[in-house]
Amino acid sequence: MLSTRDLVAGYDERTVLDGLDLDLPADAFTVIVGPNACGKSTLLRTMARLLTPRRGTVLLDGTAIRDLPTREVARRLGVLPQSPLVPEGVTVADLVGRGRQPYQRWWRQWSSEDGVAVEQAMTLADVADLADRPVDSLSGGQRQRVWIAMTLAQDTDALLLDEPTTFLDLAHQVEVLDLLHRLRVERGRTVVAVLHDLNQAARYADHLVAMRAGAVVAAGPPREILTADLVHDVFGLACVVVPCPVTGAPLVVPAYTGGHSTGAAASAGGSGAAAASAGASGIPAATAGQGGTDLSDASVPGARPASGDGANPLADSYPSKGL
Repeated sequence: MLSTRDLVAGYDERTVLDGLDLDLPADAFTVIVGPNACGKSTLLRTMARLLTPRRGTVLLDGTAIRDLPTREVARRLGVLPQSPLVPEGVTVADLVGRGRQPYQRWWRQWSSEDGVAVEQAMTLADVADLADRPVDSLSGGQRQRVWIAMTLAQDTDALLLDEPTTFLDLAHQVEVLDLLHRLRVERGRTVVAVLHDLNQAARYADHLVAMRAGAVVAAGPPREILTADLVHDVFGLACVVVPCPVTGAPLVVPAYTGGHSTGAAASAGGSGAAAASAGASGIPAATAGQGGTDLSDASVPGARPASGDGANPLADSYPSKGL
């Protein structure tokens, strides 16, 4: 499990995280969300030991990560930063093979175990048929799967990914998130990712962390914490939250304003913001209730209850089913 205690981090004279305490569960898919420049990537970089904190501690399974040897960290924690650069002319197999560097020594170079790990990683990421292709000739979704295959070749228990769906079209975004979901379900990996899309976060995450201005506003299962009030508090956006008709997960629907700013509705705050956003969306305010989450299928055609009796049977199954 990854944890932070009294974490302070930033860049030059600017402090981004100030006294952050956070526990991320093991064997879960955690997604970190929040507005631009709220500290999501800074948190991920600090947890990955890519950024040295000014104060506080990052704990990996109870041990301060700064006290662990670099090679041991690389064997326990796979990291995929934003938009990594591909060396020119490198093939898929070569790039994936670089994930085995933590296991190399000057007296022990490439081994049969390394070859097996690379083949398994490429198969799991569905890029085995691309092994001899130059990475820079691949599509965005293929390239991202190759980078994920490289982190898989490290054979770590945990993966940290900073905006793995950035610059990808919708089909490729789902492709990458489906892979991460399978890693968690089928391989028991701990996955931590920064995402911008709230609905994708709610669909795939077991554990959601919402950040604003360098602080954690809420953390927990999406169905328990993702409400219209939370979206208003974190993003300043008026909305309603309804159950997804496919999975039953929370689905954020921005308020319809006719092209006007949502600021007036959002400024009401609290449950008033939920009621205002519900009214702007054409949904009776009385159905918004509890931060806009208590919507019946009578008020939204095709909606399913988010939990309890009558919930969509696909809610706990593979998240892309039905698309």
